[in-house]
Amino acid sequence: MDSAEARRRWAERTGAYSPAYYAHHGPNATSETIRERLASLDCDAAILELGCSSGRHLAHLHDHGYENLHGIEINPDALDVITETSPELAAAGTFHVDAIQDAITRFDDGRFDAVFSVETLQHIHPDDAWVFDELRRITDDRLLTAENEGEAADRRGATTDAMNEVDGVPLYYRDWRAVFTDRGFAEIGSEPVKRGTLRVFRPVRD
Repeated sequence: MDSAEARRRWAERTGAYSPAYYAHHGPNATSETIRERLASLDCDAAILELGCSSGRHLAHLHDHGYENLHGIEINPDALDVITETSPELAAAGTFHVDAIQDAITRFDDGRFDAVFSVETLQHIHPDDAWVFDELRRITDDRLLTAENEGEAADRRGATTDAMNEVDGVPLYYRDWRAVFTDRGFAEIGSEPVKRGTLRVFRPVRD
């Protein structure tokens, strides 16, 4: 499956793994772990979620006082879901209905104090791996990734070559520590979360 087809499937997704699906589940333990890892940031810090879907993780942050919240989501149904389930977040947040590959290039350098993803970057096609370089460019203080890494044997020692398919869309197993330390980040923490590993990175300053 090429990158354009994968994006189309996410943009049109209903049912499992759609915004409505995640709205039903609401914030979870991963939401809380992300909040804990961002606790040292001021409540006016600019925070971006990649692939925010129903906004459940952003809603958890908003409930704990964060106001300068942003999300990128390719599925246009997400806006209606966020408005219905988290009206205060919908009013306070800024949402970009677009593919990450398109939205990310429009942000200024160091635009966000923190950027995070939950089971989103694992769907980035290898042809779009340049997105990871853009994350270094727009992240000022820290990057959090809660992503599936697969077993080491599945990755066969490489960072991008192992693929699985989940309900009709590709999932790429990557060594996320290597992906981002190779792009100018230092890893400052990691811990297991549901269906993956949460890693915290900070840009290395020259």
